[in-house]
Amino acid sequence: MELNERKKKVLLAIIRDYISTAEPVGSRTISKKYELGVSPATIRNEMADLEESGLIEQPHTSAGRIPSDLGYRYYVDYLMQKEELTDAQKKVIWEKIKNTSLEIDSILRCAGQLLSDLTDYAAMITVQSIKEKSVIKHIQLISMTPELVMVVVVLDTGAVYHRIIEVPETITQEELNHVSFVLNSKLSKLDLEYVKPTLIKDIYMELSRYKFFLDFILDLFQQGMSDSNKASRVYMGGIYNILGQPEFRDVERVRALLELLEKEEILTKILMENQNKELSVRIGVENTEEQMKECSIVAATYYLGDEAIGTIGVLGPTRMEYAKVVAVVEHLASVLNTVLSKLK
Repeated sequence: MELNERKKKVLLAIIRDYISTAEPVGSRTISKKYELGVSPATIRNEMADLEESGLIEQPHTSAGRIPSDLGYRYYVDYLMQKEELTDAQKKVIWEKIKNTSLEIDSILRCAGQLLSDLTDYAAMITVQSIKEKSVIKHIQLISMTPELVMVVVVLDTGAVYHRIIEVPETITQEELNHVSFVLNSKLSKLDLEYVKPTLIKDIYMELSRYKFFLDFILDLFQQGMSDSNKASRVYMGGIYNILGQPEFRDVERVRALLELLEKEEILTKILMENQNKELSVRIGVENTEEQMKECSIVAATYYLGDEAIGTIGVLGPTRMEYAKVVAVVEHLASVLNTVLSKLK
């Protein structure tokens, strides 16, 4: 779509003013604030043409105009001048991530917090294709009632798996402590992958009386392995920043969005659509999920060496400060690439 210079200036003025105020923009406002060198009547004519082109819209009769999703798209593609982070902001980002413990989980959580702090929107980060070791830290069997026993398996990642099982006969806590001791002596500090059939057979022989315990414990091991080998995980930060945006004063709209943000598999799918792109901006109706039709996502891929392992992104209203958000996302992705390359 081709626009002449005057239409571009009018559209840019409407977008900038609406991003700043969240209020529909009229021709008189543009005339007073943006010194376009033309009369309000001329601006109204240009606004009428922009509305006919689908780049702006009128939310209410007699109201000013607001950008449409198509208008934001034109702005991002042709009019936006990306902001630059200050040296002070870059230094804060680098120092905070550099001083984080050298674990991917900690680095990504720190990056997510920085994203939300710097943009005032929600941050979403996926990590993919990383197979983490899941080392057994501790196993404990605890008597809950004469008929119920809780089995707890703790991994060194901090993950805790538990299950309450019904026992066929009364078992004392002393017996449970003995089973826990045997399991810990044979399995503690082992990567789940190295719990081999021969070792399991040895444990079954030594604890044959408590075979039903072992079946449940092995199920928990399998759950831990499954979780640690997931294709991706999602880290969220600053979700409730969205609640401060005037677009989300409607309780039902907010509830629907928050329910969506609790579904990791959907968030993974959304961010996977941006995988292997240096930067992507998805605006309003370009998002596939209905609950995100009034949101925009700015996302970039980050790498471990030459391998793309995840996506870092910001979720906000379509009335987003795109120039600022793009700058923050691109810079944080670059910092992640540098820091993670040292882990390889």
